[in-house]
Amino acid sequence: MTIQEQISEYINSQPEPKRKDMLELHHLMLELMPDAQLWFLDGKNDEGKIVSNPNIGYGLRTIQYTDGKTREFYRIGISANTTGISVYIMGIDDKTYLPRTFEGKIGKASVTGYCIKFKSLKDINIEVLKAAIQYGYKQKT
Repeated sequence: MTIQEQISEYINSQPEPKRKDMLELHHLMLELMPDAQLWFLDGKNDEGKIVSNPNIGYGLRTIQYTDGKTREFYRIGISANTTGISVYIMGIDDKTYLPRTFEGKIGKASVTGYCIKFKSLKDINIEVLKAAIQYGYKQKT
């Protein structure tokens, strides 16, 4: 199965109205990052044990570890969770930036150093979410 097929299957497996919101978010990500590498992580570790919610990733960042090893991962991710949707914005060194910049403007959402979590798209300001995503996507860490 291709990554796009896995993404479609994952989105279609969500109950409404979350399915509609996830699909809208996926299209928004593709619009904001048309050339971004797509990722699908099923949430399972190497032994097949579920360790996280499945998530869809966009973009590419290389993580450099102190031992000299590198790992590739996505820049922006989305995931359905039990209470709504999470948008992950990876690679921002200043973990106070997202909450300091977007928390008071985005609407009904929890904003941490790398995650914006909300129940539904109707609860947030999409333009503010776009600004956070675009900021994160442009980071070069």
